[in-house]
Amino acid sequence: MVVAGAVAAVLVVGGIAGVAVAATGAGGAATGRAAGTSASASTDPGAARNGSGGSDTSGFQDPAAPAARSNATPVRVEIPAIGVSSGLEDLGRGPAGELDPPKDWDSAGWFSGGIVPGQVGPAVIAGHVDSPTSAAVFYRLDELVPGDQVQVGMSDGTTRTFTVERSERAAKSAFPTSDVYGSAPTPQLRLITCDGTFDTATGHYTDNLIVFADLSSG
Repeated sequence: MVVAGAVAAVLVVGGIAGVAVAATGAGGAATGRAAGTSASASTDPGAARNGSGGSDTSGFQDPAAPAARSNATPVRVEIPAIGVSSGLEDLGRGPAGELDPPKDWDSAGWFSGGIVPGQVGPAVIAGHVDSPTSAAVFYRLDELVPGDQVQVGMSDGTTRTFTVERSERAAKSAFPTSDVYGSAPTPQLRLITCDGTFDTATGHYTDNLIVFADLSSG
C-alpha cells in the first residue's frame, strides 16, 4: 500500500507477514504436512512446522475517509467447514513492523490496530498452523473453498458472517501487502497462516497462506 508517497516494506518475523513503517507512512499448495510436523502462523523458531512465530498503524488502511469505528470488537471466530472455534487475541505489531503472532497455539488473533470486522476495509485475523507438538488453530485453513463461511462473534453479542472468495499462497519474500492490508471499498476479511516448506536454517516457513472473504451478513 502506498501512503504519503512511500511504499511499505514487507517483513516476515515469526512467520506472519507484517508491514514495516516506511519513512513517511506504512502500507499496510505444497504445504509439507509430513507426519510429526505441523505449521504455525508465527511461532517459536525451533518448532517443527511452526514458523516462529507502539508503532504507527494508520497505514494499514487508507486514512482518507475511514468508517466510524464501532464500539464492538471481535472476540471469537468460527469456521464450520474446518472445525475452527476459537477466541480471539488482540494482536499488535512488533518493533520492526511485523504482525505479532497469537500467544496461544490454539487461538487466533485479530490485528487490533486495523479494521474492525464488518467495517469498510480489510480486517485481519491470523493464527498458528501448528505447534512444536501438534496441529494448531489454522492447520486446516488450506481446505477452505469459495462459499465457505467465517463467522466473527463481536463483543456486543452480534455475529458478522463472511463468505470465502479465494485463497492465495505467497512467498514471504513477495507478500502481497497491498492486497492484504490496502484499502478496500467493502467490508472484507483476511485469514493468514504459514504455508510452504519449513526452513530449518531460519526456523520459519517459506510462504504464507491468505484467505480472502467478503461480508455477507451482519
